[in-house]
Amino acid sequence: MKRTAYLIIGLLIVLGVKDIQAQEFPAEAITGVWYNEEKTARIKIYQQDEQFFGKIIWLKEPLDPETGEPKLDKENPEEELRNRPVKGLVMLKNFEYDGDSEYTGGTIYDPKNGKTYKCKMTLESEDQLDVRGYIGYSWMGLGRTTEWTRYKGK
Repeated sequence: MKRTAYLIIGLLIVLGVKDIQAQEFPAEAITGVWYNEEKTARIKIYQQDEQFFGKIIWLKEPLDPETGEPKLDKENPEEELRNRPVKGLVMLKNFEYDGDSEYTGGTIYDPKNGKTYKCKMTLESEDQLDVRGYIGYSWMGLGRTTEWTRYKGK
């Protein structure tokens, strides 16, 4: 009986500490310009009505090395979209803030492979955003999480 009581008290302490450490931000805290993990692109996250979207606004290498022209969305599965420039592409769509520093229900498009994935974003701090693209359910492990950092330039 004592052992169970100690276990419950310990669990409550751990959960309490986790809640104290969790930082909650207002929904609009995610807006602004972010570097992807490799720092090869900047994505502007903006709010439209109650949803959040992200558009590629800068590329480290904006030109196709073969043609010298702006990089195009060549890998898109829809043939008619393969001629659109990667810069200006809306790659994050339809995210909603769940009140827990998480943005869910959206998708992320990867222009490198032309695939769209379900996505969840977690604002870890004012300057760190964890972006998880996945297939199925996010907890299943069939996905990848990358860490984006806030762009602080002009």
